[in-house]
Amino acid sequence: MTELEKKTHLVQRFAIDELGFDACGFAKARQLDDEARKLEEWLNQGRHGNMLWMEQHFDKRIDPTKLVPGAKTVVSVLASYYREEHKEQSHYHFPDKKGNWEANTKPKIAKYAQGRDYHKVLKKKLHELFAFTKEINGGLEGRVFVDSAPVLDRAWAVDAGLAWQGKNSMLLERKTGSYFFIGEMIIDAEFKVNEGPPTDHCGSCTRCIDACPTQAIYEPYKVDANKCISYLTIELKDQIPSELQSSVGNWMFGCDICQEVCPWNRKAKVGSIQDFDVRQKLLDKDLNYWEELSVAQYDALFEGSAIRRAKFEKFKMNALNAVGNISRS
Repeated sequence: MTELEKKTHLVQRFAIDELGFDACGFAKARQLDDEARKLEEWLNQGRHGNMLWMEQHFDKRIDPTKLVPGAKTVVSVLASYYREEHKEQSHYHFPDKKGNWEANTKPKIAKYAQGRDYHKVLKKKLHELFAFTKEINGGLEGRVFVDSAPVLDRAWAVDAGLAWQGKNSMLLERKTGSYFFIGEMIIDAEFKVNEGPPTDHCGSCTRCIDACPTQAIYEPYKVDANKCISYLTIELKDQIPSELQSSVGNWMFGCDICQEVCPWNRKAKVGSIQDFDVRQKLLDKDLNYWEELSVAQYDALFEGSAIRRAKFEKFKMNALNAVGNISRS
């Protein structure tokens, strides 16, 4: 084993064994030409909705050396937020022998938002990983990122060999599924990098496309944010368009449908980072509670939660829409 390989192995083991990440991979810092072309086409078609920030800093988004001068390596980590409780929360259970789906009609919050806000949790762990890397490298310059800058995190995780990008645009790994958070270090040190993207194992499956109630996955591997339930309940600050309100169903914050129907998530790995444990108090409320939710209740219930990303007014609109859809079902 070369010194470069030893150093790489040490960082991987520290990330997984000491910090609780589920995977850690390395890619050469470079301009992502293919991703640049795809992103530009997607933006030009207006598929990003009102997320105008995605149009900004295009050069930094596709080239990490513009974010970190002298960058040589992008280190990607994955952290599972999946929990045992999530097995009973599926909006759609897997089909029975006749191919029928059984719907769950409780008000729903996406699985990733049922624990502590991942931004703070992952960033703290990435700073620890950075400090460790700096120590064994004898010095280090760089930055850590968790949805905090124009970084194409999924593309870098694929480039690092950690997963492939599925037809629903989510990362997929054969042994553990897709319920992952992603974080990065962009650093000026060289490591043993992955030498080829992982194989795509979606095959001819179209369950994610077929199950999306708003038809947001307009082509395999392409998602129109304007129709995506996660966008409609989080990023869109206005009321959900009337023509989509019923299709949003019982989702109050985010959506998991395209992940829940994915066969690879039958093997979803339960994560080990305790901060992502399910806060049961988010799930045991009745329809009346959500319908009459006050600002004070919202603040107390979602303290330290990613759900605060949707301000009270937006979340209340989502809750009323979900309650209305359930009541009419």
